[in-house]
Amino acid sequence: MKYRSRTDIVALILEATKEGAAKTKIMYKAFLSYSQLKEYLSILLERELIEYFEKEQIFRITDKGRRFLHLYSKVMELITPEQDHEHQEERQV
Repeated sequence: MKYRSRTDIVALILEATKEGAAKTKIMYKAFLSYSQLKEYLSILLERELIEYFEKEQIFRITDKGRRFLHLYSKVMELITPEQDHEHQEERQV
C-alpha cells in the first residue's frame, strides 16, 4: 500500500461515514487499526467533521465534513497528474 497522508485518511473516514457507519465499517474502509481509528475519530469529532449517534452507535459526516470532502476532491483534481486522473475515471465507469 502506498503512503497515505493524514488528510487522505481523514477523507477515507469521511467517505465511510456518509451514510452512517459503525467503528468496524470505518476501520475496514479506511484500512486502520483500532488504536488509529480511535485517534482519528476523536480529532474528527472535536473538529465537528463527524457526529456520533449513541442510540444507533454510528458516526455520520456533518455538513462541515462534506465541505472538507468537496474541497479535498477539488485539490486532488488539481494535483493529480492527468494520466492518473484518466485512469481513475476509467475505473469509475
